[in-house]
Amino acid sequence: MSQQSGHLGNAAEARAKGASISATSPSEHAVIVGAGIAGLACAARLRAAGYDVTLLERHETVGGKIRTVPSAAGPIDAGPTVLTMRHVFDDLFATLGARLDDHVTLIRQKTLARHFWPDGSMLDLFADRGQSTEAVRQFAGARAAQQFRAFCARAEHLFAAFDGPMMQAAEPRLATLTAHVLKHPQLIPAMAPLSTLQSLLRSSFDDPRLRQLFGRYATYVGGSPTHAPAILSLIWQAEAAGVWVVKGGMHKLTQALATLLQTHGTEVRTNAHVDRIEMQNERAAAVHLQDGTRLACDVVVHAGDPRALATGTLGASTEHIATQTFKAKRSFSARVLSFAATPKGPDLAHHNVFFSDQPTEEFDDLMAGHIPRHPSFYICALDRGQKTAPPATERFEIITNAPATVGTSKTPEDITQWLHQITRQMAQQGMTFSPTPTTQSVTTAQDFAQMFPASQGALYGQSPHGLTAALQRPTARTAIPNLYLAGGGTHPGAGVPMATLSAKHAVAAILSDQTSTFRLGQTATRGGMSTA
Repeated sequence: MSQQSGHLGNAAEARAKGASISATSPSEHAVIVGAGIAGLACAARLRAAGYDVTLLERHETVGGKIRTVPSAAGPIDAGPTVLTMRHVFDDLFATLGARLDDHVTLIRQKTLARHFWPDGSMLDLFADRGQSTEAVRQFAGARAAQQFRAFCARAEHLFAAFDGPMMQAAEPRLATLTAHVLKHPQLIPAMAPLSTLQSLLRSSFDDPRLRQLFGRYATYVGGSPTHAPAILSLIWQAEAAGVWVVKGGMHKLTQALATLLQTHGTEVRTNAHVDRIEMQNERAAAVHLQDGTRLACDVVVHAGDPRALATGTLGASTEHIATQTFKAKRSFSARVLSFAATPKGPDLAHHNVFFSDQPTEEFDDLMAGHIPRHPSFYICALDRGQKTAPPATERFEIITNAPATVGTSKTPEDITQWLHQITRQMAQQGMTFSPTPTTQSVTTAQDFAQMFPASQGALYGQSPHGLTAALQRPTARTAIPNLYLAGGGTHPGAGVPMATLSAKHAVAAILSDQTSTFRLGQTATRGGMSTA
């Protein structure tokens, strides 16, 4: 073994044990493709472990789906709008010796969400469960409150039961999960394994409005309650455990993380379009940019949609990676309307949902690949929930679900009709904006398909439909040595906290594999074999 390779191995072993790395020890170089939240999180963890890190982003700014559009009132979020599972981000910043609260201002929301129906009814859900239960009682009666308590208990139980063996596990296996369930048989009725979320909600709530409300959580991972498994009811617990608004918008989180990374010596390159991943001796060895730059490296992390590898978007050498994404059905996409205006109508919280009076039709349309004729829609009032009065001109983000697309860049012909429809639905519930938003403010599935290579505009990767859908996602390790995956399209799945956890799994795999390679080299040397 060469003296240099011995230093590299000792550095790897020290990192795996959490030890500090000497400034004179050679550092491995990691290239991360994609600077969304998963790419940023990978960069933080790898930098903390002693790697030299180059983070590549094809757009002008970091953040990926945590993105903004400009307006006269300032940048407007055009992606995720609130933070849940805060502990994931506290842990991430701590890896670099930092406190999350020193870099962004987080405001915990007392009101989780405000819900409106066409019949004029309204329901707030709160961070305090007792307050939510009382609100449900006043909204739909004592029996509904009792059903809500039971539903919350089920979701909390499921979340606690599957957090460890599923979300926190780097490579969950059906056999392991089956054994876990058999060891805790009380989970079986809570899981309702033969039920969809919709059928579970029918048996959980008498009031159809509550079924519609909690069925909405399937859309948080890009699915329909008519086809998503009942176990996805646990998504409610992630929100019930706490919702935080990032002051200034979610993009402040990714900007703060990028600044912290640069302070720690990470190279962040924007407008960096990756052409291909180079292989040497059947290992990932370099990343080539479209401008001809070649970045040699010891580790490559692809933090974009894994379908880009399976489709050969990053070169033919990766087409055998994440092949399930090539044929798997895609999750839903969205149409996002981001604008500044003065609102008139019902008092809004930060997080608001206006429900359609055609809930079955909405998901029938989506499952058939059509834009819903009468969609429900989410309104984020970005300047609400900040502990200060909102300005006269506020920033808003309106989201409706949409099917994924084949990726054409052409503006959909129905975009004007769609905007008229949601404007009409809002007006029917007394909600108007001045000035009225225009189609110039809309991001479509076709736009998302152009932004995120090979995604087909799907914002959550593969479809979450089916009981074992969560086990069909690619995991961090790939069949190519030195190539790893992270992001919402990989395990443990979509959403800002889950994508951030995927980075933790990827870096743990990198450190474990490198340590194992070093130990194998030690064994070979001791046995009289040269590994140089």
